[in-house]
Amino acid sequence: MLWNLSIPVERYGQAFLDTLMMVGVSGAIAFLAGIPLAVLLIVTAPHGFWESPKINLAVGSVVNGFRATPFIVLLVALIPFTRLLAGTTIGVWAAIVPLAISATPFFARIAEVSLREVDSGLIEAAQAMGCKKWDIVRHVYLPEALPGIVGGFTITIVALISSSAMAGAVGAGGLGDLAIRYGYQRFDTQVMLIVIAVLIALVTAVQFAGDRYVQRLRAR
Repeated sequence: MLWNLSIPVERYGQAFLDTLMMVGVSGAIAFLAGIPLAVLLIVTAPHGFWESPKINLAVGSVVNGFRATPFIVLLVALIPFTRLLAGTTIGVWAAIVPLAISATPFFARIAEVSLREVDSGLIEAAQAMGCKKWDIVRHVYLPEALPGIVGGFTITIVALISSSAMAGAVGAGGLGDLAIRYGYQRFDTQVMLIVIAVLIALVTAVQFAGDRYVQRLRAR
């Protein structure tokens, strides 16, 4: 019953909205930055039409470096950069900076795998027809890899939900902050259970929506 809640229901609602804000904005940034990164990794790879081992190695090393860094470590390491961009190191907008930086290389690698699976025969046919390199990316690579990219983006959003909850440990706001401040620190099991239930429901909804959209794309 709502009147038996140990903290007001409005606080849960605000925490939920904060989580959606963090995940939504950082997810959008990761998508917009991750796709170009994935394309760059593909076209500069061996046998790519802009083959460049040096660029591929440099970009790949940066991507791998961020991917290999645990999010909580990255969160702390980026505090000066976060303060520079957001003007603060606590709150929702401060959390978006490390969330986006962490998610971008993660999504870029997943998108790269999807792009790599595009039939090389289609690429060769487009080249034989005299298509420009940018047209091949727009009209062959991206459309053919779209189901895999959407599936990978779904996984990225789920990972962001988990990371946003972890960011609550440093006062980022959202459901993670609620669970730590009112659940863990005050030994309130009820708050912990409600937050866990909401996070599970959110992840399930995102995964379901992503899977359905991928099925639609593959049926076309």
